[in-house]
Formats: sequence, structure tokens, C-alpha cells
Amino acid sequence: MYGKGLRALSISTVAVMTAALALVFFYAPLEAEQGFLQKIFYVHVPLAIVALCGFVAGGIMAIQHLRTRDPSWDMRSYVAIHMSLIFGVGTLITGSIWAKGSWGHWWVWDEPTLVSFLIVFLLYATYQPLRFAIEDPERQARYASVFAITAGAFVPLNFIAVRLSTAYVHPRVLGGTSNLPAPMALTFVVSLVAIALLYTTLCKYELTAKHARAQLRALRRRLAGEGAAAAPVRKGRSAAPTTLRPAAMMTARATGKDGI
Repeated sequence: MYGKGLRALSISTVAVMTAALALVFFYAPLEAEQGFLQKIFYVHVPLAIVALCGFVAGGIMAIQHLRTRDPSWDMRSYVAIHMSLIFGVGTLITGSIWAKGSWGHWWVWDEPTLVSFLIVFLLYATYQPLRFAIEDPERQARYASVFAITAGAFVPLNFIAVRLSTAYVHPRVLGGTSNLPAPMALTFVVSLVAIALLYTTLCKYELTAKHARAQLRALRRRLAGEGAAAAPVRKGRSAAPTTLRPAAMMTARATGKDGI
């Protein structure tokens, strides 16, 4: 069910990414002070925006999970946060490279934008350990949803606090686009769309893969015969959520089979 439209989305992502790269290298002018180094702006800032939006989206999906008890919403929340963490790593790496080239240091601790993003990233870095710490699938999904909602509410509050503070020399691109020239503004918007499409495509790929794996395991159990003797309980824990509904999870636990 997650793979519908995936091919068209993938083609669109490749096309927009290609257009964004062409604009970055051949259309956007060089910045007067930083020169070619400033072009990392078109990667770093969209990565940060999409990662933060992904964290918030994970919290919204977690609300849906608590409302409906539908494990598919827990799966979507898990994937959104997982992918945002990956994009967050990219944000921190590109930000450090930019900081080294611009300020002569890999990190500047009195720059509120950098530090606030690091705090958010480290907060969400505890998400998967939380899931690993809980063995029961229902409690795991419920506690993870509460965490995602609480952390998701912290993201916009943190963003507002940073906006109200005095930045070091970090550019502001929301609420005025920092007076960017038209070619730079256009390149930034296309790059932002490209990164957002990349995020969406990767999320759909991960959701499709996890759903297909769950269907394959269910098919193997069916082929093995529902009346066969119960298999021994598999030891170990997984941070990945299950796609089975609560009733199916209860049946899986009763027969000693994994529901993921």
C-alpha cells in the first residue's frame, strides 16, 4: 500500500534534484565574501528545514496513532523520525564544513542556530534506544508516540526561541529570505523542493520495504501451517515498529511468533 506512485515520485525527485544542482553550479551567482563555499548553503539549509519538519510530522503521526491505535501510524512516525535523523546528520556535517570555511572553526558554541539544532538532534537520538528498551510491542508504540509528540512540540518552540535571539552571522532564510538576490532565491527554493522530494521518496521506500517484509513473514507463517506447533519465542528486541494490528499482535504473542 505504500508503494503506490513510488515510481513517479522517484522520477520527479531525480528531475528536480538535477535541476537544483544545475541551478546551484551554473545559475546562482557567487557570493561576494565567501565565493564558491557559499553554495553549500543550498544543501545545508534545506536539509535542516526538511529534517525539522520531519520531526514535527513524526509527532503529528504519533497523535494519529494514539487516537486510532492503528500501528501503521506508528510505522509512519518511526520512519519520519528515522529519516529526519539521517538528514540531521547531513545538516550537522555540512554546517561544520561551512563553519570551518567561514569562521575558521568546525563548530561555534555561541551560535544559537547551530547549538539549538544539535540539541534537537541529540533529543531525537534517544528515540530508538527508547524503543529498544521496551519489549512489549504495544507499550513500545505507545511510549514512542508520547515521546514523538513531546519532542515534536519542542521543535517549533526551540525555533521561535532562536529567532528571537541575536544570531552570530548565521543567515536567516525564513520570513524574508535574508534579502537574497532573485537568482539565489530561486535556486534556494528549487533546492528546498528537491530535498523535500528526496525525503518523501526515501520515506516511501522504507515504508514499502518494511511493509513487504511484514507481508513476507506473514506468508511464511501461513505456509508453515496455522495448526503447527508453536515455535519458540525469538529472543532479542527490535526498535522497528510492527505493521500488525493489536489483535494480530496478541495472536502472534500467543503462538510465540514475532509480529514485525
